[in-house]
Amino acid sequence: MQVETHTWWSPVLDEEMECREYGHAGQPLLGFPSFGGRVWDLEGFGMVDALGPLIEAGRVRLFAVDGIDRQSWADRSVTLPARGRRHEAFDRYLADELTPFIQQRSGRPALWSMGCSMGGYHAANLFFRHPDRFDGVIALSGVYRPPGSDDGEVDEAFYFNSPLDFLPGLDDRWYLDRYRASRMVFAVGQGAWEDPCLADTRELQRILEAKRIPAWFDYWGHDVDHDWSSWHRMLPYFLDALGAG
Repeated sequence: MQVETHTWWSPVLDEEMECREYGHAGQPLLGFPSFGGRVWDLEGFGMVDALGPLIEAGRVRLFAVDGIDRQSWADRSVTLPARGRRHEAFDRYLADELTPFIQQRSGRPALWSMGCSMGGYHAANLFFRHPDRFDGVIALSGVYRPPGSDDGEVDEAFYFNSPLDFLPGLDDRWYLDRYRASRMVFAVGQGAWEDPCLADTRELQRILEAKRIPAWFDYWGHDVDHDWSSWHRMLPYFLDALGAG
């Protein structure tokens, strides 16, 4: 498997960021770590191995993202608006710095995003905010509202980075038409530690159905826990089913 590491100084984040690229061809997939995770987590927790056959067959080209949750939604030492502002900077980094780099590397104008647990939140939020740059999303065991809404004033930075909050009031055809033309998967197990993710997935399904936005919602069994071993089965299955290549 071809593996490359890319690092650069991000002007918007004012720090060095890293991206790891796995594969040589196929559908470019921007992958997020789980809550508080870093760029090496997808490899360290076995997801790269789980995707190995698809990557080596040239069907998927994975770009693992570095996370900054500990500076944003996980940083309880600052106010909720401050966490939101830091996440806004992360969103600008993803959309304006990392995405053009991946587009250039892959030769593809539109990408797919993916993530598990809090990574599912990031994948969905990035997709819903930038459907001109992403035409697919696979979110596994995700939550779709950032943590901390009980910690203080919920401002615009929180609201517009919370799909469960901003999507119900979104009527702009520019966004809705692009959502309807995209490929979306939201999957969750019903085993241990999945209850919050199950509730958010069901709420997101109600929102999208009310807006007549087609998406694949898949509820796995009561033996499917909130765990990497579950996501190792899910992600290759959905990538293959969506015809990644």
